[in-house]
Amino acid sequence: MITKDLHAHSTYCDGKNTPREMVEAALKKGLNTFGISGHSYTAFDTSYCMQKEDIPRYIEELHYLRAEYFDRIHVLCGVEQDYYSDYPTDDFDYVIGSVHYILADGEYIPVDETAEILKDAAEKHFSGDIYALIEEYYRTVADVVNKTACDIIGHFDLITKFIEREPLFDTANPRYVAAWQSAADELLKTGVPFEINMGAITRGYRTQPYPSSEIVAYIKAHGGQLVLSSDAHSCDAIAYDFDKYE
Repeated sequence: MITKDLHAHSTYCDGKNTPREMVEAALKKGLNTFGISGHSYTAFDTSYCMQKEDIPRYIEELHYLRAEYFDRIHVLCGVEQDYYSDYPTDDFDYVIGSVHYILADGEYIPVDETAEILKDAAEKHFSGDIYALIEEYYRTVADVVNKTACDIIGHFDLITKFIEREPLFDTANPRYVAAWQSAADELLKTGVPFEINMGAITRGYRTQPYPSSEIVAYIKAHGGQLVLSSDAHSCDAIAYDFDKYE
């Protein structure tokens, strides 16, 4: 039985439940270790992340909950550090390193908001070549450990979030495969584990977790480590489907 979940969000960022409610739900799920990993502050887009002035209170509350629940569940205070965030991570227990944007011509382009944004960005910044945009994404992902000094690599192939509903590209295309393999090879050198992330399933975008089964097989074949993460934004999503991957 898997008893740890370290990727979760609360009302401090774009989650639906308070940290206390999330901890209580984790207890009910039978976890013995639970981490909340608020989205790091990104000055260019504050719509989804922790606000800078709230971060000290977030850390204080998580430490309080750790003390209160110490004999029932181990509570950790983490951060999901975006590649383009410059907020310090020293005061967190662990760091999930993630790429939510690519930077093109001075514009931060979110890769996980809508398929239309990606399509428009390809037209505007990459002469209509969606694979050039994807290659830029994976070049950024390849550097995420170096940039964030993370303990876990977050949703490696986030750019496929909409692929089941709105297939903007073919994941079997040789350029796509070469892009993700190159990024995976760089990250495998670091020894940092990749997460198997259930977030797109619980929010109805995908039927399979990140990364894809092909990428998971590649990581395993090349000696990489994997950890399960729910990426829960609500209590009901904590440890979602973990039993399928024990």
